[in-house]
Amino acid sequence: MGIFVNPRPDHFEMDLNSEIYVDKSELIKETNALYRTGRRFICISRPRRFGKTMAAHMLAAYYSSEQNNHELFKNLKIATHSTYKTHLNQANVLMINMQEFLSLSTTVEGMLTLLTTKITDELKVTYPELDYDKATDFIQVMRDTYLHCRKPFVILIDEWDCLFREFKNDLNAQKVYLDFLRLWLKDQAYVGLAYMTGILPIKKYGTHSALNMFKEYAMTNPGRFLGYFGFSSDEVERLCLEHDADFSEIKSWYNGYFIELDKPIYNPKSVVSSLEDGLLDNYWNKTETYESLRDYINLDFELSSR
Repeated sequence: MGIFVNPRPDHFEMDLNSEIYVDKSELIKETNALYRTGRRFICISRPRRFGKTMAAHMLAAYYSSEQNNHELFKNLKIATHSTYKTHLNQANVLMINMQEFLSLSTTVEGMLTLLTTKITDELKVTYPELDYDKATDFIQVMRDTYLHCRKPFVILIDEWDCLFREFKNDLNAQKVYLDFLRLWLKDQAYVGLAYMTGILPIKKYGTHSALNMFKEYAMTNPGRFLGYFGFSSDEVERLCLEHDADFSEIKSWYNGYFIELDKPIYNPKSVVSSLEDGLLDNYWNKTETYESLRDYINLDFELSSR
């Protein structure tokens, strides 16, 4: 187990140990349905503090090989699903927070070199019997590993869009990054699941998207992932009962997102912070940029006016 390759489930375990935890583990049945299929490329875009990173940590704990994490999942909803045991801890997981690599670099080239070097070094430790020195590039490293162990890679990329936020006017840097992701992931047999999360939609340049193999599940079109990011009214009402809070007050403060007219989606950060602090406050507008929030507020207003 490494930091990026098959990481320990520490983050997921800490989430489970939190005072307030809402079981979203049935997300795994959705990713299992797409695992090792032509639809295995998933991009989840949501505002900040909607549980994207928590979900990625959960997926890492579930798929990562070299460990048995059944004890962490046995009391969660997913444990009763028919595909639960089939894929539990059966893949090589790469858990990547792209913001971390960008923060340690000054250029996109430096970021990608650091990423590929760190992952290659950990794969060498994981599979010391392989002669990685014969590999000509990072893609060959991935292919050789897959051919040797026959374990598909589950590649989890959090903050995948950070480069577009920090290099928003550098079209060349964006192109280099998108080309890397396309060559690394598209049409590669070693990819069992590629799961990216971010705030922004998938970036296009020219007349096409470099990442057209990805299906994007955005806030306004969540598809099969509707119930797994953000809190539903039923979930918030249950939490209010458990924490002796007034649901009507919580609702009046925090039901600012509507995916469907009669189904408000609550920002988990806002609800959890309010219940833990015993204080109603504008937590939600402290977790997002104005530009990103504006789009969702305008959409909410448009839906409410229909």
